[in-house]
Amino acid sequence: MFIKRNALATAVGIACVAISGNSFAAALDRSGQSIAAFLQPGNYAEIGISSLHPTVKGTDKDGNDTGDMANSYNFWNAAIKVQPLDFLSVGVIFDEPFGANAQYKGDNAFVAKPTDAVLAGLPVVTGSSGIVNGQPAFGLNAGITGNTEVEVRSRNISTIVGIQPIKNLNLYGGAAYQEIQGHVKLRGSTYSAFNGYDAYIPSEGDWGWLAGAAYEIPDIALKASLTYRSEVKYDINVDERLPMVSALGANAAQLSGLIDQLVAAGRLPAANAAAIKGTLGGLAGGLAGGSTKVTTPQSVNLDFQTGIMANTVAFANVRWVEWSKFSIRPAKFGQLAQAVGPLIGKPNGFNLVDYYDDQWSANLGVGRKLNDTVSGSVSVGWDSGAGNPVTTLGPTEGYWNVGLGLRYSPAPEVELSGGIKYFWLGDAKAETGAHTYAGNFDKSNDALAVGLKLGYHF
Repeated sequence: MFIKRNALATAVGIACVAISGNSFAAALDRSGQSIAAFLQPGNYAEIGISSLHPTVKGTDKDGNDTGDMANSYNFWNAAIKVQPLDFLSVGVIFDEPFGANAQYKGDNAFVAKPTDAVLAGLPVVTGSSGIVNGQPAFGLNAGITGNTEVEVRSRNISTIVGIQPIKNLNLYGGAAYQEIQGHVKLRGSTYSAFNGYDAYIPSEGDWGWLAGAAYEIPDIALKASLTYRSEVKYDINVDERLPMVSALGANAAQLSGLIDQLVAAGRLPAANAAAIKGTLGGLAGGLAGGSTKVTTPQSVNLDFQTGIMANTVAFANVRWVEWSKFSIRPAKFGQLAQAVGPLIGKPNGFNLVDYYDDQWSANLGVGRKLNDTVSGSVSVGWDSGAGNPVTTLGPTEGYWNVGLGLRYSPAPEVELSGGIKYFWLGDAKAETGAHTYAGNFDKSNDALAVGLKLGYHF
């Protein structure tokens, strides 16, 4: 035998296993949606936690420092797999596949100020009337305060059944129940008429599915698996608040008079004035609520490992996620976007969040058994990102990372793993949902992830 099977179990992929997925992947991707626990031999259970600590800094559209806008967060994973028959396996996997946690602070265009301009070309601000930048400005008294922030959490439970029709081949599939919840707050002059927008996404669940196949040759520690996960579609009643719409409506008559004065004084072209009046007219009756369609993306994971010498294995993972078709346009946000869209050349409106490209990521590494109870690994990883420019709520483009891991087995059936990964985050230009420039995030941003996992064979 080229490499013993129990050596494989203690040597492979510690850094990638102990830390849930890629931790800071493109768009909202977090856990990597691994099914490695289901492919463990015999009966097996595990529980793990990962903790991410990113630093993301840049400058806003006016050159002001944004400070560190990325918050730390933790997420869990757990699994149990049983083999009641030689040809049948059943498992349940819990993870938190998608997430975000960020908040802007300080003096920049992502933090609300009473002097924030509302509509381009008009001397109109969110706060009180007064002198702004040396010129008289009309105040809406919208009462907008606070910071731009986002938090998204998700939970996924996958129930998997595997059939082994021939030795070493495993065909598996199952159902996945997924929940998402979160909130978004837009603040500051970056967002113009959307300054003050709040969206609260209540916990909502729906179903998807997964399917795949795995093949192994234990004598050479070879194992390969290909897993597809479907998209999950939601229909959510998002609680939206748009104080700027109410403020514009309450001051409609004064704004119309102001626009006429600016045209008469030659300070505002007549065509622009007509467009702005059209926008204000479209908001006169307020905005109606409605449901919001959200679809989390489909994905494919390819995992491979093989022995390369006694007690040593090489491993790799490649992941694809279809972020290019992902978008969120809450009902009231979409109506306001259609109203103001003609002012910026987008007559059909725009989304709160969307992405240009699909995500590709890869992790490569080597694991080695150091003695009967300890093994270690080293890995390198890469992520393409989901396009650049990217949303202000997550302004990085991909990464490179390195990982180290250690696994301790005090008894043959027990495995305690720990890992650490350091990420070099890619520079990115940030943009609003309207795809207008919002800032540049290129200050050597990075992240540190740590993870712990306890596994038990029974």
